[in-house]
Amino acid sequence: MDALPELPDLPVRSVLDEIGEALDRNGTTVLIAPPGTGKTSLVPLALAERGLRVAVAEPRRLATRAAAARMAELLDERVGDRVGYAVRGERRSSANTRIEVVTSGLLVRRLQSDPELSGVDAVILDECHERHLDADLLLALLLDARGGLRPDLRVLATSATVAGDRLANLLGEEAPAPVVHAHGRTHPVTTSHLAPLRKERIEGTVARAVRTALDEQHGDVLAFLPGAGEIARTRELLADVSGVDVLPLHGRLPTGEQDIALHRGTRRRVVLSTAVAESSLTVPGVRTVVDSGLSRVSRVDHRRGLSGLVTVRAPRAIAEQRAGRAGREGPGHTYRCWPEHEHSVLAHYPEPEIRTAELTRLALELACWGTPDGSALRWWDAPPAGPLAAGQEVLAALGALDANGVVTERGRRMVELGLHPRLARALLDGSASAGRRTAAEVVALLDDDGLAQDTELATALRKLRGKGSGSQRWRREVRRLEGMVPTPQDPPDSGDDALVVALAHPERLARRRSPRSRVYLMSGGTAVELPRSEVREDPSGLPTSEGLAGSEWLAIAVAERDPSRAHGFVRLAARADQRLAEQAAPDLLSTTDEIDWHDGDVRARTVRRLGSIVLSDKALETPRASAVRAALLEGLRTAGPSLLHWDEDAKQLRQRLAFLHHEFGDPWPATGDADLLAAAEIWLEPELSAAATRSDLERLDAGEALRRLLPWPEAGRLDELAPDRIEVPSGARVRVDYGGEQPALPVRLQEVFGWTSVPTIAEGRVPVLMRLLDPAGRPAAVTGDLESFWSNGYRQVRADLRGQYPKHAWPDNPLTASPSRPGRSG
Repeated sequence: MDALPELPDLPVRSVLDEIGEALDRNGTTVLIAPPGTGKTSLVPLALAERGLRVAVAEPRRLATRAAAARMAELLDERVGDRVGYAVRGERRSSANTRIEVVTSGLLVRRLQSDPELSGVDAVILDECHERHLDADLLLALLLDARGGLRPDLRVLATSATVAGDRLANLLGEEAPAPVVHAHGRTHPVTTSHLAPLRKERIEGTVARAVRTALDEQHGDVLAFLPGAGEIARTRELLADVSGVDVLPLHGRLPTGEQDIALHRGTRRRVVLSTAVAESSLTVPGVRTVVDSGLSRVSRVDHRRGLSGLVTVRAPRAIAEQRAGRAGREGPGHTYRCWPEHEHSVLAHYPEPEIRTAELTRLALELACWGTPDGSALRWWDAPPAGPLAAGQEVLAALGALDANGVVTERGRRMVELGLHPRLARALLDGSASAGRRTAAEVVALLDDDGLAQDTELATALRKLRGKGSGSQRWRREVRRLEGMVPTPQDPPDSGDDALVVALAHPERLARRRSPRSRVYLMSGGTAVELPRSEVREDPSGLPTSEGLAGSEWLAIAVAERDPSRAHGFVRLAARADQRLAEQAAPDLLSTTDEIDWHDGDVRARTVRRLGSIVLSDKALETPRASAVRAALLEGLRTAGPSLLHWDEDAKQLRQRLAFLHHEFGDPWPATGDADLLAAAEIWLEPELSAAATRSDLERLDAGEALRRLLPWPEAGRLDELAPDRIEVPSGARVRVDYGGEQPALPVRLQEVFGWTSVPTIAEGRVPVLMRLLDPAGRPAAVTGDLESFWSNGYRQVRADLRGQYPKHAWPDNPLTASPSRPGRSG
C-alpha cells in the first residue's frame, strides 16, 4: 500500500510499530485497547502499509460497513478502493483492495471453502471480548489453519476488556503470544441511577432519563436499549422533544439511516442504539450515556425446546463499557436505569455465546472442517457436549450428516447457502414444493430477526412486498437466495408460506388446544400462546375464523419463552392445516396402540400423532394382556393398595404381619403401602393377570392375596406369635387390635375379673395393652398393669359407673369375682 496520509492522533498510534513487529516475529499477537483508541481503523491501515493484505473480522454488519467507511475516509478514498467490505449478500471491493472488512460469519465461510485463505496475509479479529459464536469459531479455525496449511498467516486479536493473558495463551504455541496495550485517553464520567417507577416499562424509564439528560447535561445523548422494538417505542415517547433529533441506530436500519446516526448533525442529537455502539462503533458528539441495563442475547430453553434472542440484565463489564462512551470527548455523565444497590449484584462479564446458544449451525461447520466434536481445535470455551449433540441430531434429521456423523453432499450445499441449516433445508425443499420465490421470500424474512413487525406471516410479507420498512434489504436477500437455488424442474409458485415455515421448524407445527383457546400445542411438546391482538371477534363476542386465532393449525416461525408465563408466546406464524402438517413433517407421524392408566381406570386406544399432537384417538377392543397388566400396576402405584377390597380380616392380617416384621424383621414381610406396591407382582398373581379394569381390582380379595406373602415354614407360628384373638376369663375370644403402636385388647371390664396380669405375645416379648370398656362398650380405662389397676384405678371407675350401670357386677374385690359376658348382670 502507498504511504499513508497523516493519521489521527489516537492512542493506538504509539504502538503500531510494536504490533507489526510482534506479528512479524510471532505470527500471533493480542492487542488490548479500550474503545476510542483507534484500533479498528488505524491498525489495519498500518499493517497494510507494511505490505500485508489484511482481512478484518467484525462481529456485526453495521460495524463492518462503518469500519470500512472510516478507513476509506482517512485515505480520502471511496469504499471499495484500497479499503472494502463484505457482508452476506453485499460486497464492495476492487483489484486495488488491500484491506477488506468482513463479518466473522462470512470469513468462516471463506475459510471453509479455502482453508489456505488465499490472498490474505493477516487477519484481525476485532472486539474478541464480545464472545460471539461466529467469532469464537473463526478464531479456533484460524489457529488450526496456522498449525497446518498457513503457518505464515498472521492473526491479531483485539479486545477492549478481556483478560489478555488467557487470550495470549490461546494464541501462543510454545509460549504465550505477545500482548500489546494501548491506553485510552478518557475523561471522567460521573454516574446517576434512575430506577424504574412501579409498573413502568423500560422504554418509559429510558425516555425519562433522556429528558433528564437533555435538561441537566450538554452535548449529544447516546441511549442503549436491548432491541429495535424498544428503540421504536422509546422514540415515540420522545416525539414531543423540540430542537433535538432523535435517531435510531441498529443493524436492521438501511445504510443511509445508520450513517445519519454515525455523523454529527447541525442540531443536538439523541441516538437510541442497540449493543452495536458499545465498542465497535464511535458515535461522535456524545457526552451523556443513558443505559437501560438490558442486553439481548441468544439463549436456548431446553425444557421448552425454544431458542432465540432473550432480554437479560447486562453485566458490569458492559455497563462500564457503555458508560465510557460518555468520556470520549470530554467529561461526561451516565444515567443508569436501575437502582444503585442492584449494581453490585450484576454478573461481572457476559456469558460466552457458545455456552448458551443453539449449536446446530456450529455442529455443521465443525463437521465440514472434519472435527465433528471440535476436539481437534483450540477453544476459548469448547462447545458443550449436550447442545452440540442435540445440534448433530437435528442435522441428521435434515440429511446434512450421515449415520457416522460425516457431512453429506446435502450438508455441504446447506453450508454454501450461508444460512442456518433449518433455513437452508426450508429454502432447498421449499423451492421444490412451494416454488423458489415463495421459499426465498419466507426464508429471507425468517433469517432477519425482527424484520416482521406483525405476528401473522402473510401480513408481514404483504408489507415487505409493498415496500414497507426493511423491504429494500429483504428484496436484495430474496434475489440472492433465489439465485442460489437450481432452476430445473422449478414448480410454479404455490404461495404456500406455511409449508416453507414448517420445513424449517417441523417441531413448531401447532394445533389449537380447544375451539376458543389462544393456546396451541406444538408438535415438539411445548405449549405457546397467541397475542390477544390476533383474536378477531364477531358482534356477539365470539372468535371468528379470521386471523391466526381462527386457524386450528399454525406453522410457527418464531416462538419465545417468557419466564413470567406458563406458556411460550408466538411472535411469527402462518395459518396451516393438518394436510400441510403431515406433508411437511412425515418423520413425526406415528401410530401406536397405547394402554395406560388414565383418569382412574385402564385406557386402551389406538393413537395417531404428529409428534406430541394427537391427530386421532380410537378405542382399542383387544389390548395386549401384558400392557393391561402394566397399566393396572401403574394404577395401583397411583391410587395405592386401598384400591383393592380390604375387609376386616384382611386389614387385621396386614396389621399382624406389620407387627411381626417390626418385632422380628425378616422373613416376616413389611406391609406398608410402598412395600406392598413393590411386591405387587408377587402377592397379587394370578388375580392381577385376570383383571382388566379398575372394578376388577376393587373386587380383588386383598386378604386372600396377602397370604401369599407369608413366609414358610414360619407361617405356621402366625397365630402363636401374633394371635388374631385372645381368650379372656369370661371365655370369650376377643380380637387383638394391632393398629396402634402397641397391640391392644379392647374388652369389657366385667370379662376380666380375676386376671392379675396382662397377656403377652411374640414369644412373651410384648405385653398387650388392656383397653377396658364399660358395659356399653365405651372406654373406661387403659392399663398395662392389671394388678395395679385393681388395687387403685378400679375403685374410681366403679364409683363413676356403678350408678350408671346398676344391673352389672361391680364387686368390692374384682380379683375373687366371677367374670361375666356382655348382657349378664352380677
